[in-house]
Amino acid sequence: MTTARRLDGLDRRLLGLLMSEPRAGVREFARRLGVARGTAQSRLDKLVEGGVIASWAPTLDPAGLGYPLSAFVHVHLAQARLDSTCAGLAQIPHVLEVVSVAGEFDLVCRVVARDHEHLEDVFGAIIATEGVLRTRTEIVLTRRVGPRVAQLVEG
Repeated sequence: MTTARRLDGLDRRLLGLLMSEPRAGVREFARRLGVARGTAQSRLDKLVEGGVIASWAPTLDPAGLGYPLSAFVHVHLAQARLDSTCAGLAQIPHVLEVVSVAGEFDLVCRVVARDHEHLEDVFGAIIATEGVLRTRTEIVLTRRVGPRVAQLVEG
Protein backbone atom coordinates (compact mmCIF):
# COMPACT_ATOMS: atom_id res chain seq x y z
CA MET A 1 0.00 0.00 0.00
CA THR A 2 1.28 3.46 -0.88
CA THR A 3 1.95 5.73 2.08
CA ALA A 4 2.51 9.47 2.27
CA ARG A 5 6.24 8.88 2.65
CA ARG A 6 6.33 7.14 -0.72
CA LEU A 7 4.50 9.85 -2.67
CA ASP A 8 6.85 11.88 -4.79
CA GLY A 9 6.36 15.41 -6.07
CA LEU A 10 4.58 14.28 -9.25
CA ASP A 11 2.14 12.14 -7.24
CA ARG A 12 1.42 15.07 -4.92
CA ARG A 13 0.88 17.52 -7.79
CA LEU A 14 -1.34 15.00 -9.60
CA LEU A 15 -3.44 14.46 -6.45
CA GLY A 16 -3.69 18.22 -5.99
CA LEU A 17 -5.09 18.61 -9.52
CA LEU A 18 -7.44 15.67 -9.05
CA MET A 19 -8.84 17.16 -5.83
CA SER A 20 -9.17 20.70 -7.15
CA GLU A 21 -10.48 19.84 -10.63
CA PRO A 22 -11.73 16.23 -10.63
CA ARG A 23 -13.50 16.59 -13.98
CA ALA A 24 -10.46 17.80 -15.91
CA GLY A 25 -9.41 14.31 -17.03
CA VAL A 26 -6.12 12.49 -17.44
CA ARG A 27 -5.15 14.26 -20.67
CA GLU A 28 -5.51 17.68 -19.02
CA PHE A 29 -3.66 16.52 -15.90
CA ALA A 30 -0.78 15.31 -18.07
CA ARG A 31 -0.68 18.60 -19.99
CA ARG A 32 -0.58 20.67 -16.81
CA LEU A 33 2.07 18.47 -15.23
CA GLY A 34 4.20 18.35 -18.39
CA VAL A 35 4.19 14.55 -18.59
CA ALA A 36 2.92 12.00 -21.09
CA ARG A 37 -0.70 10.93 -20.77
CA GLY A 38 0.46 7.35 -20.13
CA THR A 39 2.61 8.55 -17.23
CA ALA A 40 -0.30 10.40 -15.64
CA GLN A 41 -2.60 7.38 -16.12
CA SER A 42 0.01 5.01 -14.71
CA ARG A 43 0.47 7.20 -11.63
CA LEU A 44 -3.30 7.37 -11.09
CA ASP A 45 -3.56 3.58 -11.42
CA LYS A 46 -0.81 3.11 -8.83
CA LEU A 47 -2.51 5.56 -6.47
CA VAL A 48 -5.73 3.56 -6.78
CA GLU A 49 -3.94 0.22 -6.30
CA GLY A 50 -2.12 1.61 -3.27
CA GLY A 51 -5.34 2.76 -1.63
CA VAL A 52 -4.53 6.48 -1.80
CA ILE A 53 -7.47 7.17 -4.13
CA ALA A 54 -10.29 5.43 -2.28
CA SER A 55 -13.16 6.21 -4.66
CA TRP A 56 -14.09 7.87 -7.93
CA ALA A 57 -17.63 8.48 -6.70
CA PRO A 58 -18.86 12.07 -6.40
CA THR A 59 -19.27 13.55 -2.94
CA LEU A 60 -22.97 14.17 -2.36
CA ASP A 61 -24.36 16.60 0.19
CA PRO A 62 -27.20 15.05 2.22
CA ALA A 63 -28.76 18.52 2.69
CA GLY A 64 -29.02 18.85 -1.08
CA LEU A 65 -30.85 15.51 -1.13
CA GLY A 66 -33.42 16.76 1.39
CA TYR A 67 -31.69 15.73 4.64
CA PRO A 68 -30.46 18.99 6.24
CA LEU A 69 -30.39 17.69 9.82
CA SER A 70 -27.45 15.60 10.97
CA ALA A 71 -26.41 14.08 14.27
CA PHE A 72 -23.88 11.78 15.88
CA VAL A 73 -25.36 8.88 17.80
CA HIS A 74 -23.07 7.18 20.31
CA VAL A 75 -24.05 3.55 20.84
CA HIS A 76 -23.35 1.24 23.77
CA LEU A 77 -23.49 -2.42 22.69
CA ALA A 78 -24.28 -5.72 24.32
CA GLN A 79 -21.05 -7.71 24.59
CA ALA A 80 -20.14 -9.87 21.58
CA ARG A 81 -22.75 -8.20 19.33
CA LEU A 82 -20.47 -5.90 17.34
CA ASP A 83 -20.80 -7.56 13.94
CA SER A 84 -24.54 -8.24 14.09
CA THR A 85 -25.27 -4.75 15.44
CA CYS A 86 -23.20 -3.08 12.72
CA ALA A 87 -24.98 -5.20 10.12
CA GLY A 88 -28.32 -4.07 11.54
CA LEU A 89 -27.29 -0.41 11.61
CA ALA A 90 -26.14 -0.68 7.99
CA GLN A 91 -29.73 -1.56 7.05
CA ILE A 92 -30.97 1.85 8.21
CA PRO A 93 -30.67 4.14 5.16
CA HIS A 94 -30.22 7.32 7.20
CA VAL A 95 -27.21 5.93 9.05
CA LEU A 96 -24.40 7.18 6.82
CA GLU A 97 -21.42 5.93 8.75
CA VAL A 98 -20.65 3.67 11.72
CA VAL A 99 -17.23 3.65 13.40
CA SER A 100 -15.91 1.68 16.37
CA VAL A 101 -14.44 3.91 19.05
CA ALA A 102 -12.53 3.54 22.29
CA GLY A 103 -14.17 5.21 25.26
CA GLU A 104 -17.49 5.22 27.06
CA PHE A 105 -19.44 4.06 23.98
CA ASP A 106 -18.63 1.33 21.46
CA LEU A 107 -19.80 2.91 18.20
CA VAL A 108 -20.50 6.33 16.77
CA CYS A 109 -23.04 6.65 13.95
CA ARG A 110 -23.33 9.66 11.67
CA VAL A 111 -27.00 10.04 10.76
CA VAL A 112 -29.14 12.44 8.73
CA ALA A 113 -32.82 13.30 8.72
CA ARG A 114 -35.37 15.53 6.98
CA ASP A 115 -36.44 17.23 10.23
CA HIS A 116 -36.61 16.62 13.99
CA GLU A 117 -39.61 14.31 13.72
CA HIS A 118 -37.79 12.18 11.15
CA LEU A 119 -34.68 12.21 13.34
CA GLU A 120 -36.75 10.70 16.14
CA ASP A 121 -37.78 7.90 13.74
CA VAL A 122 -34.11 7.30 12.88
CA PHE A 123 -33.29 7.13 16.62
CA GLY A 124 -36.09 4.62 17.07
CA ALA A 125 -34.67 2.40 14.34
CA ILE A 126 -31.22 2.56 15.91
CA ILE A 127 -32.52 1.74 19.39
CA ALA A 128 -34.52 -1.19 17.95
CA THR A 129 -31.38 -2.68 16.37
CA GLU A 130 -30.26 -5.96 17.92
CA GLY A 131 -27.40 -5.41 20.36
CA VAL A 132 -28.01 -1.70 21.06
CA LEU A 133 -28.28 -1.14 24.81
CA ARG A 134 -28.33 2.64 25.02
CA THR A 135 -27.47 5.72 23.01
CA ARG A 136 -26.46 9.34 23.40
CA THR A 137 -27.13 11.80 20.60
CA GLU A 138 -25.51 15.06 19.59
CA ILE A 139 -27.29 17.14 16.95
CA VAL A 140 -24.97 18.99 14.59
CA LEU A 141 -25.60 22.73 14.55
CA THR A 142 -22.97 23.85 12.03
CA ARG A 143 -20.10 22.05 10.33
CA ARG A 144 -17.08 24.23 11.09
CA VAL A 145 -14.45 22.10 9.35
CA GLY A 146 -15.63 19.51 6.84
CA PRO A 147 -14.10 16.16 6.01
CA ARG A 148 -10.72 16.90 4.48
CA VAL A 149 -7.47 15.26 3.51
CA ALA A 150 -5.97 17.67 0.97
CA GLN A 151 -3.62 19.13 3.58
CA LEU A 152 -2.08 15.65 4.06
CA VAL A 153 -1.06 15.47 0.39
CA GLU A 154 1.12 18.55 0.79
CA GLY A 155 3.35 16.79 3.28
